[in-house]
Amino acid sequence: MKKFTLLSNLLNSQLYFLVLSNKDTLYLKKKSVNDFVGFIFFLIIIIGIFGCAGGKKQIRVSSYKKPAIVLPKTVDGRVPKSYSVNGVTYYPLLSGEGFVQEGMASWYGKDFHGKKTSNRETYNMYDKTAAHKTLPFGTYVSVENLSNQREVIVRINDRGPFVKGRIVDLSYGAGRQIGLVGPGVARVRLVALSRKIGRIKSGNDYMPLVEAADFRKGKFTIQVGAFENKDNAQSLVERLRVIFSHVTITTYVSPQEKTLYRVRVSLSNDLTGANKMVDKLKYLGFSETFIVAL
Repeated sequence: MKKFTLLSNLLNSQLYFLVLSNKDTLYLKKKSVNDFVGFIFFLIIIIGIFGCAGGKKQIRVSSYKKPAIVLPKTVDGRVPKSYSVNGVTYYPLLSGEGFVQEGMASWYGKDFHGKKTSNRETYNMYDKTAAHKTLPFGTYVSVENLSNQREVIVRINDRGPFVKGRIVDLSYGAGRQIGLVGPGVARVRLVALSRKIGRIKSGNDYMPLVEAADFRKGKFTIQVGAFENKDNAQSLVERLRVIFSHVTITTYVSPQEKTLYRVRVSLSNDLTGANKMVDKLKYLGFSETFIVAL
């Protein structure tokens, strides 16, 4: 398409303008104002024709259709698979060791009672279970309601919640124990515990007995994202390095030989510092970040 460069100067009711062609030949012409207006009209038509012919193809966007939810069919003991919900792909962790997260919790009850969970169990609203987007099925997690310091230990057997800003969905039984049922949502702290080593009677109920280290001490980093494409991971790293001094890519290869590039930010010697970094990242728009103990 020809490129046009215009230079106007109104002098004695005459208009001077320059036209630069593709051959870089410069023409100086003297025209009346009316002639110039006609020329501009002609120029707009020519640009429109060439623009349609040489530009990118226009894409017609159809009415939005909500993507189908595809949940994994893995069961306890099997390697977790990635899954997609509403166009977002999630990569469950192979291990919950060192996992700590703060955010909003909700609960779900009778509408799902008796139905299948994501790991193909039958959901019992009175059990102490929970849904999480990435923790492995079978992981035991301590959930503390930060508004009243009440705590419950749950087992992950479902995926969710897929509502922006929420990190865990508790069963009715678990939600009731920490005072979540009334308000519906509350800010909580999740701490993934080690393997179950037995059960202990608590009142009329049996609670899992688990090994748990002192999670408030040690070294912590924050995972911001995980990518199959290394270039995407590197692009995020470059963005983060504008703000943070310590940004790394950790390569993880699953037993199925699937490679993930995990982007992690910062190093903290205590949980308080790590939580402050998570808050900063969330303020910057990274809502799915979580703490990992090293």
